[in-house]
Amino acid sequence: MDCIFCAIVAGESESHRVFEDEAAVAFLDTRPLFPGHVLVVPRRHAATLTDLPVEQVGPFFTRVQRIAGAVERGMGAAGSFVAANNRISQSVPHFHVHVVPRNRKDGLRGFFWPRTRYGSPEEAAEAAARVRGALAADG
Repeated sequence: MDCIFCAIVAGESESHRVFEDEAAVAFLDTRPLFPGHVLVVPRRHAATLTDLPVEQVGPFFTRVQRIAGAVERGMGAAGSFVAANNRISQSVPHFHVHVVPRNRKDGLRGFFWPRTRYGSPEEAAEAAARVRGALAADG
């Protein structure tokens, strides 16, 4: 298979699975930020979140929610970081959500990139208008 995550889902590639059902498969990341870092993937291949069929979004994220709670409890973590990349910085082109156990002073600093501010209220309004316009175009 060309997609390593599809191979893991099919049982053709090794992984440390923590969960699987008809909607999702969850397994340990091979390069974890911390022990217990889990990747949750939809069982059917979808390259990005926007490629995931709408009827699968709810069931998939219900599994992500369940895994997040299990990672926190299982790893004795105070919380978790739940994140997904969509194309940019997406190391495997099969949609996946990272669930990372977190504790205070664990060394991670919120987001992993510098945060900025809008230059003005007008600049923020323009960005909001562009997103609203794209949503309106969707119907």
